[in-house]
Amino acid sequence: MAEHDLTASVAAWMDPHLVLPVLEFLQERGVYADEEILRGKIRLLGGTNMVDYAMDIHKSLHGTDDVPADMVARRSEVVERLRALQEAVAPIVAFLSSPQLVQELHADKQYNLHMLQERHQIGPDQIEALYQYAKFQYECGMYSDAADFLSQYRALCTNSERSLSALWGKLAAEILMQNWDVAQEELNRLKEMIDSSSFTSSPVNQLHSRIWLMHWSLFIFFNHENGRNGIIDLFFQDRYLNAIQTNAPHLLRYLAAAVVVNKRRRNMLKELIKVIQQEQNSYKDPIIEFLECLYVKYDFDGAQQKLVECEQVILNDPFLGKRVEERNGIAVPLRDEFLENARLFIFETYCRIHRCIDIGVLAEKLNMTYDEAELWIMNMVKSSKLDAKIDSVTGTLIMTTNCVDVHEQIIESMKNLNARTYMLAKSVVDPGHAAAQQAAR
Repeated sequence: MAEHDLTASVAAWMDPHLVLPVLEFLQERGVYADEEILRGKIRLLGGTNMVDYAMDIHKSLHGTDDVPADMVARRSEVVERLRALQEAVAPIVAFLSSPQLVQELHADKQYNLHMLQERHQIGPDQIEALYQYAKFQYECGMYSDAADFLSQYRALCTNSERSLSALWGKLAAEILMQNWDVAQEELNRLKEMIDSSSFTSSPVNQLHSRIWLMHWSLFIFFNHENGRNGIIDLFFQDRYLNAIQTNAPHLLRYLAAAVVVNKRRRNMLKELIKVIQQEQNSYKDPIIEFLECLYVKYDFDGAQQKLVECEQVILNDPFLGKRVEERNGIAVPLRDEFLENARLFIFETYCRIHRCIDIGVLAEKLNMTYDEAELWIMNMVKSSKLDAKIDSVTGTLIMTTNCVDVHEQIIESMKNLNARTYMLAKSVVDPGHAAAQQAAR
């Protein structure tokens, strides 16, 4: 089950807090042994302030109520640091908690800094403490408070690098609270800053920032109602596609899945296949290989086999395998849509290169029974542009000449185009020729 797991590749570009829900998913799916997942969680939590959570996991892992002395000491340090920060930010938190006082703030940050110093004796040290306090709250897993304080800090901060760091924290907090609409807004805001000409970091850091952003965006794009359009729009932008091909080809899995399930963006399929061919030596998985078999090699047997593997990849992927409760149980919407559209891809491609098709053969390639395939094909023929009919006696699907002979259609279109071009050129040249003759007379 772990053969095609991308957790190691994805986690390298994520904050430790964002990796925790990924491990939770893998644990629920049983992709790895519980002991392995629990040890991974403890390693991740070691870089945070979520000491109580780490203690609980340690107890569960070792079947004991005792915890190591270093965890106890670490907890005392966290509590002491939290109290010190609370004292340091008390004046500015009191100010920001008062709706009347907050009304004194203007859009001009320099004015705000001067006003806070003159009227409320709140200086740069207290504003810096607000950032440290917000960051500390985030490390403790208090994401709601962290998001609020980071937002307030950005309204006062005049340091662009600090403001960028706060925005990353705000985005992570909104993702972890599953506030997808707000997270989408923060993602767009962060993208604008990264792509801005005033971005102060080096080109390498800018490249890495784009890769970090794309990895974090996976949480949003596979949960937000418009996410499947969002990931296609972002990942196909030249600078971001270059970043994928340079440092993160594994992200092609998510781009490919989004294109397959998004019927309105079928126009991007050709571009996707082109990228897959370019990266054929850099990254492959069943989803990528399914498209390669179907559209590059025209290997229908290979596509059939890969489609079976695609289902398992989706079910065990933390982003693609999102589960939704329904009346009849738990469903995986993206899995169902992917298989449906993938079968349609096979059907359309197969029908375009064959005139007479045995439904039994096609059923095998669609991973269906004969009856299921016959019903499914009937619906597809009705809803698609393919001109075909089913012969129930011979058990075949018969394609008409007009829809099958693609080459003839192209030749005819070129003839029509040549005729129109000739007529257009003639209409432009003839008036000029007539005028020249008139002038000669």
